[in-house]
Amino acid sequence: MSTACHILVENSPVIIYYSRNGAPQKLLPVLNRFLKTFWQERESLGENVDTPGCLVAQILVRFGFESCEDDFSNLRVGTAYDPQVDYLYHVGEDHTVTVWVPKAEYRDDPSSGLEACSELNSVTA
Repeated sequence: MSTACHILVENSPVIIYYSRNGAPQKLLPVLNRFLKTFWQERESLGENVDTPGCLVAQILVRFGFESCEDDFSNLRVGTAYDPQVDYLYHVGEDHTVTVWVPKAEYRDDPSSGLEACSELNSVTA
């Protein structure tokens, strides 16, 4: 069964849409493992320029490698929220990942974003 989600990076207008294995028990282990390495590398190199853009690009590469094989339609970027996603993951600059679940208001008007969602939990990578 495929579970669609969005991955949002703080201070980036890009919205990542991912339609495979988007449930927290599947996505969080992969995302958190990746983020731990990402943040360690950025800090050890003293790199902080363009972090949101760099993070979005690297998440796309990681999840593309993780699941696309021969079908790339399950991973895309844009600036509009999809009303059908089951989860939204917000990656904060403070290294936290917050999981959100859409409410009826989101389904009716996805442009309302996280404001129309309920927070499920928060984890630090």
